[in-house]
Amino acid sequence: MKSFARDRFRLYLQTALYLRPTQLLFLIRNRLCLTPVRWPRARRIGLRHGVGFMPGVHGLHQSHDGEAIIFLKQKKSSSNGKPDWACKDMPKLWRYNLHYFDYLHDPHRSCENKRLLITDWILNNPPGTEDAWEPYTVSLRIANWIKFFLLLNVVGPEDKSERLPTCEWLDSLYQQALWLEQNIEYHILANHYLKNGVALFFAGMYFEGVDADRWLRKGLEILRGELKEQFLADGGHFERSPMYHSICVVDYLDVVNLAYNSPAAISCEIADEFAGKVTAALDFLSGICLPDGAIPLFNDSAFGIAPTPRQIFDYAEKVIGYKAPSPSNSLVVNAFPSSGYYVCRKAGDMIIIDCGPIGPDYQPGHAHCDTLSYELAIDGRRVVVDSGVFDYEPSQERAYARSTRAHNTIIVDGEEQSEIWGVFRVARRARPIQGHIDKTGQESILFEGAHDGYKRLNGKPIHRRQISYDGQGSWVVTDELEGTGIHRMESFVHIHPDCAIVESGIRSFSISRCEKVIATVEALSACQMKIEQGCYFPEFGLRQENLVIAFSCSGEIPLKLSYRIRKARDRQTETHRHANPFSVTLLSPRGECAGNQNV
Repeated sequence: MKSFARDRFRLYLQTALYLRPTQLLFLIRNRLCLTPVRWPRARRIGLRHGVGFMPGVHGLHQSHDGEAIIFLKQKKSSSNGKPDWACKDMPKLWRYNLHYFDYLHDPHRSCENKRLLITDWILNNPPGTEDAWEPYTVSLRIANWIKFFLLLNVVGPEDKSERLPTCEWLDSLYQQALWLEQNIEYHILANHYLKNGVALFFAGMYFEGVDADRWLRKGLEILRGELKEQFLADGGHFERSPMYHSICVVDYLDVVNLAYNSPAAISCEIADEFAGKVTAALDFLSGICLPDGAIPLFNDSAFGIAPTPRQIFDYAEKVIGYKAPSPSNSLVVNAFPSSGYYVCRKAGDMIIIDCGPIGPDYQPGHAHCDTLSYELAIDGRRVVVDSGVFDYEPSQERAYARSTRAHNTIIVDGEEQSEIWGVFRVARRARPIQGHIDKTGQESILFEGAHDGYKRLNGKPIHRRQISYDGQGSWVVTDELEGTGIHRMESFVHIHPDCAIVESGIRSFSISRCEKVIATVEALSACQMKIEQGCYFPEFGLRQENLVIAFSCSGEIPLKLSYRIRKARDRQTETHRHANPFSVTLLSPRGECAGNQNV
């Protein structure tokens, strides 16, 4: 028990050492409830004239229908279109989504039902209600209500009386903005702080008066400061999550949208400042998308939360005239050194490598142990995948998704490369000490990277990785441990659930999809090689079993482990024609024998 308490104290201490003084101060104040809770009342409310908003991303927030609500693959029935706002039987993130009101922009949900939900929420969620009145939740709801109110007046029902927000709605919205102003998330910062700024900006633009002018100034202060803080020199978001990058880009597009359609509220210089930085962030997003048009799943990333890149590019074209770069069939190499992403693509083949910090030191809540991991697509489809994220609960799935074992990188002595713990905590963490990608010939490239995440172990091992590409469909991954002592090194290759694995030799496996070989994986150094069971979480709440090729070796370092992934030359060739000429075992994504084939 003493050992457990000592280890726990160490984790807390080594996590807190990275926090900013402001965070520590507000964490202590929040935990000790030193700040008195005040529920301000709205003053005389006036609306700012000339405020407009162009319709944003459509079709993302489908939440089912008037009789049910569905988030994160979990459905909850409602009574007469009215949900149970407490929903204690649902996960916290599900409940948050219920209070965000993203579904006000669901074109399949009737305007009548949306109006009913707003009125019912006000009736059943007085100030202080759990989940409903947390600052992040309030921030999203404020922006969503204001977008809905502005668009309702433009494209609402034929009855003009139903196009206007009721006094009850405006009173509640005003009070939420007053409360948020007093409860900005200084203890969390990062994307939460940005959401607070977006909400105050929207509220300041929508209302008029002393309070509204103050909200507008504070919102702009946050937005301008975080534009420089959160978006790096290469355009990437500093939390190194492609999903949160997408969310934050849309936040700024919404801000520019509102500014451009509301003359004289803020200067054109400030709006153009936002638009210019957003353009760099859009170029970054375009540069990291895989051939299927979707984001890589590094850190806390999943499909179906942020708008798709295509939706974001279409929205950006309407707001700032952005045009996404056209894809090329020739060899393209992109380096995003500030974010730590390195890309090599040729036609439908692409590899993207993560060699960046796990996130900002003071907020690594969405970090995974994925340093020097990668995703690989062949002929337009993912073959080697990141494991994604299942939930934000203290669950086995959460622990697995953040672990080193869940990524296409190496484990040393069974230890995590970064000390992840809890749901969002990281103590000691891996730091990249090298990362670059270069052309080594007309059609070949070489990536080299290293990190010090295992330096805390005996012998202070350093993990170095090289990935070479020959331009013809062959990728060679070489891992080396530097340092001293005897260690064990394990390397993992996570295969997409749509693929099966065929043992095609003592040191080789074939990867097939729809009974056709698409690639082979072979060991190039002395090591053990086996198939393990893994999990793939491409969406929140969606769990798919997949296969993982695991390499391992032990000994005195320097230790080296190398393997090759080679694209099949003839995709029409069937699996058994590339298999062992005597017999093979075909493994399905469930890890079961799908059958023995004698050739």
